[in-house]
Parts: sequence; C-alpha cells; structure tokens
Amino acid sequence: MGLLGLKNLVFFSTRYTDAARSLLLHSMHPRYGYSFAIVGINITSMAYHLLIDDHLKTHFYSVVQERPKIEDFHLVYVHLFCEFNRFWIDSNPVNIMEFNVIREQFNQKIVDQLHSKQLPLRFAF
Repeated sequence: MGLLGLKNLVFFSTRYTDAARSLLLHSMHPRYGYSFAIVGINITSMAYHLLIDDHLKTHFYSVVQERPKIEDFHLVYVHLFCEFNRFWIDSNPVNIMEFNVIREQFNQKIVDQLHSKQLPLRFAF
C-alpha cells in the first residue's frame, strides 16, 4: 500500500489542496487528532479492497464512461478520506486507540452504501 498510498496522497494534495489542508488541520486536533499519513495508508488499503472485492464495480460502471483509470481510483480515495474524517469526528473517539473499531464501522458503512440504491458515491470535496 506504500507507493499507491503515496500516489493517492499526492493526487489529493495537488488536485484538492484546500480539502487536503482542511483534513490535515483536523488530524492535528488535540482531542480528535489522528496520524494523517497512517490514516491515508489505511484509506488506500480500504479503497483497494473495495475494488478487489468488487464493491466498487457498480460505482465505476455508473460514473466512468470508459475503462476506469487510476485517476478514478484516486477520486474514490479522496472521497473516502474526506468521509472518514467526518465519520471519525462524529464518532467522538475517546482516543486514537479506537481507530480500528471506527475504521471497521466506516468500512461497513461504505460497503452498505455501495450496495444500496444510493449509487454512485457522491463526491463532495
């Protein structure tokens, strides 16, 4: 996930600079903070597994006119990172040790969303 995670983060920070800066600031919050880079790698892993497990198939079919490209995957990453940030803060974690539980809850929420009638993912960044 290392190189793909780096490419996702570079795409995010260069194409959506304001959103990336906002998330970076949120990650430094004294109570709700998290390691921006580690969460980025986890989001890359989540996006990769959503793709491999065919959860993103309908999303790409609905959104992409031709064969999906790496940029389409990067956009999913940006969406997931932004949504995870909101989910993390809304979860009101006691500390960073709740990360795995909250990440799994978020993953299940996304899988459920991808299999519901609310397709495709709605990018709002």
